[in-house]
Amino acid sequence: MGKNLHHHHHHQSKSNNNYTKFIFVLFFSLFGMACIVDLFWASSSSFSSSYLRFASNWVSQKPRIFVSQQQHTVDDKIGKKKRFLSATFADLPAPDLAWEQMPSAPVPRLDGSAIQINNLFYVLSGYGTLDHVHSHVDVFNFTDNTWCAKFDTPKDMANSHLGVASDGRYIYVVSGQYGPQCRAPTSRTYVLDTQTREWQRLPPLPAPRYAPATQLWKGRLHVMGGSKENRHTPGLEHWSIAVKDGKALEKEWRTEIPIPRGGPHRACVAINDRLFVIGGQEGDFMAKPGSPVFKCSRRHEVVYGDVYMLDAEMKKWEVLPPLPKPNSHIECSWVVVNNSIIITGGTTEKHPETKRMILVGEVFQFHLDSLTWSVIGKLPYRVKTTLAGFWDGYLYFTSGQRDRGPDNPQPKKVIGQMWRTKLNI
Repeated sequence: MGKNLHHHHHHQSKSNNNYTKFIFVLFFSLFGMACIVDLFWASSSSFSSSYLRFASNWVSQKPRIFVSQQQHTVDDKIGKKKRFLSATFADLPAPDLAWEQMPSAPVPRLDGSAIQINNLFYVLSGYGTLDHVHSHVDVFNFTDNTWCAKFDTPKDMANSHLGVASDGRYIYVVSGQYGPQCRAPTSRTYVLDTQTREWQRLPPLPAPRYAPATQLWKGRLHVMGGSKENRHTPGLEHWSIAVKDGKALEKEWRTEIPIPRGGPHRACVAINDRLFVIGGQEGDFMAKPGSPVFKCSRRHEVVYGDVYMLDAEMKKWEVLPPLPKPNSHIECSWVVVNNSIIITGGTTEKHPETKRMILVGEVFQFHLDSLTWSVIGKLPYRVKTTLAGFWDGYLYFTSGQRDRGPDNPQPKKVIGQMWRTKLNI
């Protein structure tokens, strides 16, 4: 009996010890989990606060519209989906267009500008390479599809990221970047008489701007947005000056209602007594600090698809439906056809994994009657800073920087190729 009592007591002690150990382990496990949850909560709160502070600087009044189509990658060895990507980073579904290659421009161009006057297409300046910029105008004749002329720009006129507009004879050239790499913008403004090919100076902008949205509207030359002197900070300012027959009717620029969201590389279109500003981005490459050649250095950029319309009284900006995907580098990538705006190519948001720039390969149409967007076709390849024209039912584009191939939307080669396709819209 004593043996049994001793055995029972020993067993009970052992059970109590095990129970104590279990409570001890359970307590510290729960405590550890609580610490981890608290850490994640603090991190997420900090991230949310940072994001909200960043997002509060955005001025879009309507949410972006993203196409719901998704793509994913698959690991062949395990047959498991690795990551889903929004269609923002993929090519949108679009019909194929029958593209015909035309005579290439005399030089390749990136961040050049273009103006069409009747059957003549004036292509201005731009980068040949990061270390070489153009200082001339090439002219394409849509009637016989030939590059028919070349002449120089003023020596101190900007070489890229210009703001350009025309009244059908005179081409107004506003600010832009002077020199190669990532030099600062200028405030100098010029006007070209396309009949005499003579250049004249106009009053400079109140401040230098880089790739501002520019358009002639209601007898005034309007310049808005763009990037400020450091090439990165978005500008919200909006200025205008009265012009007629290539001359300024005022000595100074007038301050207008600021654009709701600043930044460069946007399309700016005046039609039906309305002024539209489409797409763009906040931020851009900057000169590397201390670099004697102003070597380009990447900075954070936010590409957006916002669309704004200024009313006829020039007192209020209205927010319109955004592009089908965020899009930038489209300053001269548009034409007006049958009461609609056609946009070719551009750049969208960076890839979330590689952080590389993604080029756009679609053709978009904005219907001015319904104020809605559609995707009407594909380009021969993805490409940014295209220079677009329209003649005799054909949509043309030339120049820019194209992708690395069908399966790689990152930018690579600066091109001078020209293409056209018959539009049936």
